[in-house]
Amino acid sequence: MTTTETPNGLYHRNVKSHQTEEISSHVEGHNNLHEEELRQWEKHAQKVKLEVLEQVQDQLSHILDKALNESVQPFTQSQPKTNGKTTKKPDSRAQRMDDGKVFMDRPSLLDELFEISHIRTIYHMFIAVLLIFCLSTLAVDYIDEGRLVLEFDMLFFAFGKLQTVALAWFVMFVYSLFVPYCSLVLWGSMYHRFPSKLGLSLSMGLVLSAVQYCALGHFPIHVVVHHQLPPASRFIVILEQIRFLMKSYSFIRETAPVVMKNPTKEGESPRFPTFSSYLYFLFCPTLIYRESYPRNNHIRWKYVGVTLGMILGCLFYGYFILVRLCIPVFRPATNQPFSKRTMVLAVFHSILPGIMLLLLCFFAFLHCWLNLFGELLRFADRMFYKDWWNSTSFANYYRTWNVVVHDWLYYYGYRDFLLLSKRKCRTAAMLSVFIVSAVVHEYALTMGFGFFYPVMFCLFAVFGVVFNFTMNDKRQSPVFNVIMWACLFLGQGVQVCLYCQEWYAQIHCPRTGNSFLELVTPRSWSCSYQR
Repeated sequence: MTTTETPNGLYHRNVKSHQTEEISSHVEGHNNLHEEELRQWEKHAQKVKLEVLEQVQDQLSHILDKALNESVQPFTQSQPKTNGKTTKKPDSRAQRMDDGKVFMDRPSLLDELFEISHIRTIYHMFIAVLLIFCLSTLAVDYIDEGRLVLEFDMLFFAFGKLQTVALAWFVMFVYSLFVPYCSLVLWGSMYHRFPSKLGLSLSMGLVLSAVQYCALGHFPIHVVVHHQLPPASRFIVILEQIRFLMKSYSFIRETAPVVMKNPTKEGESPRFPTFSSYLYFLFCPTLIYRESYPRNNHIRWKYVGVTLGMILGCLFYGYFILVRLCIPVFRPATNQPFSKRTMVLAVFHSILPGIMLLLLCFFAFLHCWLNLFGELLRFADRMFYKDWWNSTSFANYYRTWNVVVHDWLYYYGYRDFLLLSKRKCRTAAMLSVFIVSAVVHEYALTMGFGFFYPVMFCLFAVFGVVFNFTMNDKRQSPVFNVIMWACLFLGQGVQVCLYCQEWYAQIHCPRTGNSFLELVTPRSWSCSYQR
């Protein structure tokens, strides 16, 4: 009995184990099949997702383009038919020139991009670099002098004599607030009743130009030169001088034609822009006057606080760039005698601080500063710049870098020049705008630094014009975006290098006279001091 039971037991156990292996292999195969189906389903779902996103993006792009076209160009009615044929529609570019700038509710591009975590990481990287600058400064000061204190002597020097700056700004503001507005009201109240309209306009224009020259021309220069303001304080006065000039011109330019085209009936007083609208215009972040702008419903005070913090951060950022990357290279104690080798090395060494200062000025002023005033004044149109970093042509870069100034130059320089020439001299109009912009940029730098060294003018009026015509909008390849950035790097390196050298040359080799030739000749060309 025992001999027959053992094989049966083994047989049953073998059968059970075999069945168990078949079941487990079946289950394993089923699981593998299930996992394969899941992988295929995930691939299919990912493909469907990409297709849906692409379709949605195309639809949104189409809707956005349509909305922008409808907002920029007025609704065109059906064209009248002549002899059974529809007349030709007017040129869209000419129509846009005649319509003027259209303001709409839209946020700044960086505010939209910072909502994307990948883009915001780049912002975090710049903050990390600022922290590294602080730590490196602390470490160097501790090693050299045995202290852990961040000193900002150069920052306090650059913004010195702020009382004089505030007084000069107040005088310019009071003048810009009352004189252009009162001049317009006085001229407009007599225009349609005066026998010689042209004589009245010319006489009022000459008087206003003379007063403008004294209040917004000579006065700021006198304050800067007579009081020997430090660099940052100089730039505040000069840039506000330019801003008030551009604002007052826009106000007169936009309102005078309206007064001329709308004669008043007897017994009626002429209609003028309200004083409050002009006061609002003097502070809002645009240089194109309108009686009303799109406004937000409320002020986001958290956004105001964050923007103020970013402005202060950019200020200290610029300070550390100068202290850690520029001064140790260009101060006389470390400079070597001038040679082609040292010059080339200095230019390439200046590329990093130069491009960082360029990005810093863009972010601090065109994004933070303008958005701060836009938020405080509930100004809804925040398109102060476009995606200039994606430009494949310098023509597009000039249009998108600073939209606020570009609009003023376009409507009051380029467009008016074309209107006077009956749209026949586009090249001359473009060149005139470039020359005016280059002169104003060079004027601001000359007055800000306290010496004449036309580096900016040469780069802007010579190389800028050449690049504008050679790298035009027909260049769409990404290679040209690389070329544009390389040119920006080199241009910023040249500017930082030459201006820093001239700054120290002006200190250690001061002028011995005030002749015109000595004033316009850079001191770094002839200054040879022991380093």
